[in-house]
Amino acid sequence: MKRILWSSLLVLFALGLNAQANAIDSYFQNYVEDEDFTVVYISPRLFQMIDDIGSKELNLDDEEAEAFVDLAADMRGLRILTTDRTPERLFDEAMGKIDTKLYEPLITIRERGGGRTEFMLRENDEGKVGELLFLSYGDDEFTLMSFVGNLELDKVMKLADEMEDKN
Repeated sequence: MKRILWSSLLVLFALGLNAQANAIDSYFQNYVEDEDFTVVYISPRLFQMIDDIGSKELNLDDEEAEAFVDLAADMRGLRILTTDRTPERLFDEAMGKIDTKLYEPLITIRERGGGRTEFMLRENDEGKVGELLFLSYGDDEFTLMSFVGNLELDKVMKLADEMEDKN
């Protein structure tokens, strides 16, 4: 009986994660053909190609580029949507479709004059970052970014540090 209960819970959890991915996919698909949006989609195949080539074959001397290639090896997709059309409404719509209980908030910013930013992560079964999700509106712009993969937080932080050192 316990085995049936645990098996059922595991299936429901897996379906819940799949439904969450479908909610983000569905939201993205609603606007991918809309001319009012700038859309960026990088497929898992491109990240696999970057991993296959590797930083040594690319002869990268730049530490930021090496950090990106190292992180890209773990990435399985990147989606970005941005528009200046009704940013607050689109932010609220996205937050309503995404089950935020599955995510751990990393950064929340509410601006005094209007605007909000949410940066969240979802861990996978291995305790690694399965997705980094960024939602923001303000200054008359809405942005959604979803980084999917089997990401190691230290690699994300290394890339962030290298990018910060350049600025």
